[in-house]
Amino acid sequence: MEKFKTAFIAHAPDADGSRDRCQIETGMAKFFAALVHSQAEALEVAKKLVEEEGVQSIVLCPGFSNLDVAEIQKAVEGKAAVCASRGDGPGSKITMAAMEKAGWFHR
Repeated sequence: MEKFKTAFIAHAPDADGSRDRCQIETGMAKFFAALVHSQAEALEVAKKLVEEEGVQSIVLCPGFSNLDVAEIQKAVEGKAAVCASRGDGPGSKITMAAMEKAGWFHR
């Protein structure tokens, strides 16, 4: 039986997409997570996950703009679903405060 393969890609200011990744696997699913520092790196990671790992679904963190999502959709050539995770207003404020505290915006 073929496993369902999905990935989550998120931004981090100090990330290296070739290094900062992991995977979790069950009998029916294989999940990949990758941190990237730029859109160019996100495009590269997404294409590799689809081409080399057979990923069928990619979820992007809320930091990806609609244009970024469209570029990734184009890069994977319709071989995987691409969507962005979006939160509500209060949740976004909590996330922004935590990121600020961690120094994300001072690099």
